[in-house]
Amino acid sequence: MKNNNFPQPEHVLVISAHPDDPEFSAGGTVANWIRTGTQATYVVVTDGSKGSADPEMTSGKLIKIRQKEQHAAAKTIGVTEVVFLGYRDGEIYNTPDLRRDITRQIRLHRPEIIITHDPTTRIFQNTILNHADHRAVGDTVLDCIYPIARDRLNYPEHEEKGLEPHKVLDVFLSGAEKPNLWVDITATMDIKMAALREHKSQFEDMEELEKGVREFARKRAQKVSFEYAEIFRRVQLPG
Repeated sequence: MKNNNFPQPEHVLVISAHPDDPEFSAGGTVANWIRTGTQATYVVVTDGSKGSADPEMTSGKLIKIRQKEQHAAAKTIGVTEVVFLGYRDGEIYNTPDLRRDITRQIRLHRPEIIITHDPTTRIFQNTILNHADHRAVGDTVLDCIYPIARDRLNYPEHEEKGLEPHKVLDVFLSGAEKPNLWVDITATMDIKMAALREHKSQFEDMEELEKGVREFARKRAQKVSFEYAEIFRRVQLPG
């Protein structure tokens, strides 16, 4: 890992827009941490109800399929818990309700590190348009990290239920156009791929998927001496 101060947290919270986002963005990094004793939890904001070109598929069927696939992928990585917030796919906005629900997860799980989408990325490497749900989730998560989750008078009903304010001081943003952290996932690349293969509803050709993901991870490692890498914009907040 290209950072002498790379953290070894007790608990990491991955907050993503859709099923399969956690594995694409950080599957190798999370697997690295889990191998050294870190506990990881996924929070998936949407129900994943729109991601299908199958003319026979319905949103109701797809929700169940994608939840099952995400549970299987998380188990492959070693993630202990998956939380589905159930917001409608493709209709995510930075709203008071979403801020309340994400703040609740932060106060409940009390992670040292949160991984989420970089909301500042609109276009990635001039080849990828960032999903609106990704931008909205990342934007909301950052608002929840600072200042909402740390200040007790935000959502006082949480405190009434025993959920104390919590400060998150370390944030990893995936999909960053200007990364400052390269993580070596060479040892966990096979685990990342095994987890991605659980998302069968999303990919027709698993061999092509693996070829593309491995090539992408190799390109991300070009600046460092790794075979495969995941990259992030790391934001370290003052205590």
